[in-house]
Amino acid sequence: MDFSRRGFLEMNAALAASMRAQVAPNDRVRVAFIGCGARAHELMAGVMAHPQFEIAAVCDAYKGRVERALDRIKDTRGTTARVFRDYREAIGDKSIDALVVATPDHWHKIMVVDALNAGKDVYCEKPLTYKSAEGLEIIAAAKRTGRIVQVGSQGMSTMTQNRARQLIQEGKLGKVTMIRAAYNRNTASGAWIYPIPPDANPQTVNWDMFTGAAQKRPFDLARFFRWRCYQEYSGGIATDLFVHLCTTIHYLMGAQMPSKVMAMGGLYRWKESRDVPDTLNAILEYPEGFTVNLSSTFNNQSSSEASFNFLGTEGTISVGWGQLQYWPESVREDNRWIVESWPKGLQAGYYNDPKVQKEEIPSLAQAHLVQGGTEWREEGQDATIIHFWHFLNSIKTRKPYWEDAAAGHHAAACAHMVNQSVRTGKQVEWDFSRDDIKGS
Repeated sequence: MDFSRRGFLEMNAALAASMRAQVAPNDRVRVAFIGCGARAHELMAGVMAHPQFEIAAVCDAYKGRVERALDRIKDTRGTTARVFRDYREAIGDKSIDALVVATPDHWHKIMVVDALNAGKDVYCEKPLTYKSAEGLEIIAAAKRTGRIVQVGSQGMSTMTQNRARQLIQEGKLGKVTMIRAAYNRNTASGAWIYPIPPDANPQTVNWDMFTGAAQKRPFDLARFFRWRCYQEYSGGIATDLFVHLCTTIHYLMGAQMPSKVMAMGGLYRWKESRDVPDTLNAILEYPEGFTVNLSSTFNNQSSSEASFNFLGTEGTISVGWGQLQYWPESVREDNRWIVESWPKGLQAGYYNDPKVQKEEIPSLAQAHLVQGGTEWREEGQDATIIHFWHFLNSIKTRKPYWEDAAAGHHAAACAHMVNQSVRTGKQVEWDFSRDDIKGS
């Protein structure tokens, strides 16, 4: 896949053409949605922006979500979709070409592997895994079956992040040794304490379907609708937000995994309906020669969306949702405060050196202009639509997009290393020979 500006223009032209196209039923990719929660409905909009996709079936443990999904499909496409009571119905249906897995994290691996083994292509919302070792199973299944796996961290499908990647590859930043990335919020909904539908009860919610292999517990609507708040179903901030950050960092830097991770965090405010931290900080060290500072809090929204700062010896880039800024470094040595403590003769001799005059004395340097910063703002297609274009393209060409099973495994594994460090209070290391957490 060509990620240059020309490549993106060609992709956008193909995307626009595909959205105008009339597609014969036999040429459509029939998709089943497994999980129809809030994010899944956004994904449905992304899928239905492409005429080549047909949402043929939906499945969810809450009847209200299924009802709204059917309405959304009918309102957008004028078509109806089947309702599966269990994801295995989609696995066994030969008319289904691909699955979109948008369930709680603890279900991802089993659903993805089952789908691959049944010959289906899979789009899985991040994180790809609930435990690090599950990524190796998914990679092996994708390789064995030859099916497509794409993970849903859509940011790296934007022109913003691809332009940032190009700047780094062109050497505009020089040597990048530090990256800072944050994802902050300051609302109850941002902390996943979502409102619960008034009609939710044991008749409309399939508790056993939701629980799956997790610990059996009494019926609990808070756990069902706020599952990201509980370790039994989610990795909290690390797997929900840090995965986005690590996906982007790996993509822009051409990196695979950190060799070491140290993290700290706690539950300081949002103590209702949760057992995962509301504040998390982590340091990741990469063998390529840079460190990453990851941070997230649900107690301040000064940076309410994902933001990155890539700090290089020759420049800096700041990446946000739809915005990119670049500043070149303007560095000049100035040793006056040191040299002025020397004897006068030595000081005079130091400043008589032509090299010192050029590098340290602005008044004697040749007059020149210093290039200022540059800023870009992205407009046009939503990143989720573009991300699904890549999924569709992979299905048609049988060539996986960058964010395949391996990329998804590594981004999720970073989150698992962060959580393990928080739990143990110790540094966690990556075993590159096993492609898994050391000691796991």
